Amino acid sequence: MASLNVGNLGEYLREQRRSAQLSLRQLADAAGVSNPYLSQIERGLRKPSAEVLQQVAKALRISAETLYVRAGILDEKERDELETRAVILADPSINERQKQVLLQIYESFRKENGFETLSHADVDVDADVDDSGSDARPKQSPPSS
Repeated sequence: MASLNVGNLGEYLREQRRSAQLSLRQLADAAGVSNPYLSQIERGLRKPSAEVLQQVAKALRISAETLYVRAGILDEKERDELETRAVILADPSINERQKQVLLQIYESFRKENGFETLSHADVDVDADVDDSGSDARPKQSPPSS
């Protein structure tokens, strides 16, 4: 895990806030944090939690993962994998079964190329359901070698 770089994070947050044309108070209210606390984050004096970063990201309408990388909470490679997963899962043009199959293929390619994959806690690759809502999983799959 990278070390915290709160100065860089604070500068980035200030730039994003100004780009969104929000005052410090407006962003603090929208994110549900105090005005002084947000000011301290922007000045690099405080190390916000992942939860606070998520609230701020939501208020700014930016990726929470980007803030996690800036804060040193998340490695950039992990962010890329999370964003790839999120795009696949959010695609309305493919059904749930297709999404799960695509994620399985993605995982197999990453594994084949020697990359570790993130925990499957957020993605249930075994939950295959077709458009009709019926279970489309095989009854039992043979173990992979």
